[in-house]
Amino acid sequence: MYAEPRFLLAGDSALVVEFGDKVSPDINVKVRKLFLYLEKFSPKGIKEAVPTYRSLMIHYNPLELPLETLRSELEKAIVESANMPLLGSRRITVPVKYGGEYGPDLEDVAAYNKITPEDVIRIHSSIDYLVYMIGFTPGFPYLGEPPRSVACPRLTTPRVKVPAGSVGIAGTLTGIYPRESPGGWRLIGRTPLELFDEGSDPPSLLQAGDYIRFLSITETDYERILKETRGRLQPEIQHLEKQ
Repeated sequence: MYAEPRFLLAGDSALVVEFGDKVSPDINVKVRKLFLYLEKFSPKGIKEAVPTYRSLMIHYNPLELPLETLRSELEKAIVESANMPLLGSRRITVPVKYGGEYGPDLEDVAAYNKITPEDVIRIHSSIDYLVYMIGFTPGFPYLGEPPRSVACPRLTTPRVKVPAGSVGIAGTLTGIYPRESPGGWRLIGRTPLELFDEGSDPPSLLQAGDYIRFLSITETDYERILKETRGRLQPEIQHLEKQ
């Protein structure tokens, strides 16, 4: 974590506030607090704020809000947002069918870590994961961090098509593909949940700051859920205390 946030230009109408140079829950809390503060007290001229692991990109109109004024407003916001309580997080249970056609890389992940596929499933589904950010494709959650004992590098050659709902591992991160898309993460399972729906508000089921817990299910359960709900299963959601 930096002693002082860095301000980085991103073209002529965006400014990045960077809090650190690594993936860290403590750094991410600062990002989320500033994001929530700007949502509530955003000065005129700011069009959008986009949170990531360790930084916040602010898109603004330089004709309404000069860069020098924006930076001054952000310096003030950083100080004031530090004492701002975060909203209560949610813990969302995500059912997953691991292995087989649903997780074609499960055995490779197990072999890489010198454990069994059953060990990978047990370890991967044993902890809560923080949703650091939504990105790459609409609704794609970047989750951290799976235990080192199941971490695995990306594929050397990405797949042209990854099925919607696929759960993957890339290095020390795990994530879920909400739509069919290309991708190079190691696929270990698939969820029948629909993570992104343009007709919903918000369209993304998961939000930065949520926690998720994977639940191993059988192939029969997976197919039943998909048939009965068409992916629109209402997941188990537990509301946590404010941070």
